[in-house]
Amino acid sequence: MTWLSDGVVARLRNIADWPTPSDARYDVLEPLARGGMGTIYLAHDRVLDRSVVFKVLATPSIPSNEQALASRLELEARILARLNHPGIVPVYDLGSLDDGRPYYVMKRVEGPTLAEYAPTVRSLAERLRLFLRICEPVAFAHARGVIHRDLKPENIMVGPFGEVLVMDWGIAKLVPSQGNETTESDGADSGPISASRKTRHGTVLGTRGYMAPEQARGEVRIDARADIYALGAILSFLLDSVPPPESGPLSGVRPLQAIARKACRSEPVERYQDVALLMAEVGRFLAGDPVEAYQERPMERLGRFVRKHRIALLLVLAYLVMRILVALV
Repeated sequence: MTWLSDGVVARLRNIADWPTPSDARYDVLEPLARGGMGTIYLAHDRVLDRSVVFKVLATPSIPSNEQALASRLELEARILARLNHPGIVPVYDLGSLDDGRPYYVMKRVEGPTLAEYAPTVRSLAERLRLFLRICEPVAFAHARGVIHRDLKPENIMVGPFGEVLVMDWGIAKLVPSQGNETTESDGADSGPISASRKTRHGTVLGTRGYMAPEQARGEVRIDARADIYALGAILSFLLDSVPPPESGPLSGVRPLQAIARKACRSEPVERYQDVALLMAEVGRFLAGDPVEAYQERPMERLGRFVRKHRIALLLVLAYLVMRILVALV
C-alpha cells in the first residue's frame, strides 16, 4: 500500500473542494482563507467586472454535519444581508454549487486586522475614536436583533482610508425583538432567517479571552451584553498596547480601565446594558468629563480639569504675567 504525503492529501482536498458555481457569472480565482465552516476565495464577477469574495461551505470531515453547516452558512449570508451598515461587509449574492454546497458572494475588502493595525496607532485618543467606530456597527446589529458572539481584534479590519469593518458573522445569533415572538436562533438552524430551534445547552461558541462567562458556560440565553463583554476586552487590548510615550500618566488612563472592567463584569446585569452606554462613557473621557464607572480622587479631578481647560488656563496665566510686567514697568 502506498501512503500519500500530507502535501498530496492537501492538494487533493483543494481539488475536491474547489467551487464550480452553477452560475457562470463568477470566476473563482484563488483561495484566500480557510475556516472551520467554509473557505473564502477571490473571484471575479463577469457581469459587473469587479473583484468579489466567494465564501463556500468546505467539505465537512463528518458528512452528517454537512446540512447543519450548510444551514449556518446560508443564515450567515441572510444575517449580513439585513445589516446594511458601512461597518459591515455587504452580501451581493447567495446560491449553490453544482455539488449542492451553498455559497455567498460579498464585497472584497482589504486591510490589516485590528491586532495588526493597533501597534501603528500611537495616540490614545485615536485608539479610542477607533474603538467607537468598532462599536457603531455592533450597536446597529443589536438594534436589528443580531448578536455577533465572536468579537475580537482578529475579526475587525481597518481599511486603507481608516474605515472599520466588523467581520466574520459565522456564529452570529438572532434574538427576538420586543413584541416579536420569534424564537432565538444560534445560526445552526435550518430554514429561513426566522428559524426556531435554539442553541443546545453546553455548546460553546466564541473565542477565549473575548468570550463572556455565560458563553463559556454554554448557556442558551445569550443577549447583547455578551458582545459588550467582548467590546470591553477589545478596549483593554487597545489600552494595554498603547506605546509608553503616548499613554500619559497612569491616573489619566484609570477611568478607561474602569470602563473596560465594567464592560467585562462576570454578571451581565453589572455590565453596560447596551453599546450606546459604553460609547457614551468613552465619549465622556474623550471630552475631558468624568466617567460614571470611576470615582475620581480630588487630585485626579484637578488634573482632569487642567487637561480639559489647559488652553484657557494658559491664556489667563499669560494675561496675568503681562499685567504683572506692566505694573512693574
